[in-house]
Amino acid sequence: MSVVLAPEATAAAPLQGGRSRRWLWLLAALVALVALATARVVAGAGDIDSAGTLRAGLVLAIPIALAGLGGLWSERAGVVNIGLEGMMILGTLGAGYYTYHFGVWAGLVGAMVFGAIGGALHAVATVVFGVDHIVSGVAINIIAAGAAAFLAEVFFSGLEGGGPTQSPSLPEPPSFDVPLLADASSDVADKGWFLLSDTASVVAALTNTMSVFTLLALAAIGGSAWLLWHTAFGLRLRSCGEAPTSAETLGVNVYRYKFLAVTISGMLAGFGGCYLAVVASSGYANGQTNGRGFIGLAAMIFGNWRPGGLLAGSVLFGYTDAARLRSGGESVHALLLILAFGLLLFAVWQLRRGRQTSAIAAAVAGVVVAFWFASTDAIPGDFTQMTPYVTTLLVLSLASQRLRMPAADGLRYRRGEAG
Repeated sequence: MSVVLAPEATAAAPLQGGRSRRWLWLLAALVALVALATARVVAGAGDIDSAGTLRAGLVLAIPIALAGLGGLWSERAGVVNIGLEGMMILGTLGAGYYTYHFGVWAGLVGAMVFGAIGGALHAVATVVFGVDHIVSGVAINIIAAGAAAFLAEVFFSGLEGGGPTQSPSLPEPPSFDVPLLADASSDVADKGWFLLSDTASVVAALTNTMSVFTLLALAAIGGSAWLLWHTAFGLRLRSCGEAPTSAETLGVNVYRYKFLAVTISGMLAGFGGCYLAVVASSGYANGQTNGRGFIGLAAMIFGNWRPGGLLAGSVLFGYTDAARLRSGGESVHALLLILAFGLLLFAVWQLRRGRQTSAIAAAVAGVVVAFWFASTDAIPGDFTQMTPYVTTLLVLSLASQRLRMPAADGLRYRRGEAG
């Protein structure tokens, strides 16, 4: 016997799910803010959540989020894209050349076009010719790194301030302040009040010297969430990653949607490369992506192939990177307190779910980290450099139990398989 849901019931289900996720993210943000405020007071690490640290964390997070967003578009259509690193490299090169000669907006367009070329190559290989997605992605990374090194020498050698491995200094995109809010929040943040000053630091970071490119990136994330989950176009594209043969029987041109999604994936990764070259840095340099394309892929997985989750994962990595760069071992040492508390909470949660082995392992790890925090005053410099990567691996391992990738992600598809 089949049951047909009324239209209002089918519409209410995703709406209620979306509301519950939003409340969970708000709760998670509040818990994180309270944890940072507590660590600041207990450990005396004043810079752990200062406006400068949070602003630097956002700048470092945006390129990762854009790469992760590119991966989300591709994998929601069923194409694994580990070539994001190479597409970011092409984006940094396009941004360096076009920004220097024609300005920041032309640089953004040039970076996205260069990234789209990498995405189109990946789409041709995987969608049209059925090449293994991992093999094609690795090839894109290798080709992009070699092409960028060669073209950088062609583009920038002989230019004043440039060279065979880097561009001259590039102009920055426009930025803006929210005058009254920025000044007031900065004043409150300097008071050192528990939680209130920490909240003011967040507001100051978001209202002081905000780059227009940052707003565009956040708009791209929000726009992707709306387009992929609230439009017929998005439903068709996601169906290509879940059940392409079924989508074909309903009249969806699976090849077209896959090709478009992977090309858009390259454009977004190129945007991330542009942001890296003109906002996070002052120009193009060989190797400046430094694996951020792969980290973006990890952020996408942490976010369970959803825009909000990948943004949270990107901010986590960007923040830990900024914390170690701005204050070295002091802030990282304070973060040990948060890590210990988080591991103990995770142990309690696992115990309530009946997973005693995981609970014991998490509890032991939490006690060890707490002892490390209590018995030391600083963290060795070598370890602080590893902090963002260790954080990424730890969070991914803890979140792995709730992940669900698109059902047909990475699978070879051929037109007519439905018949």
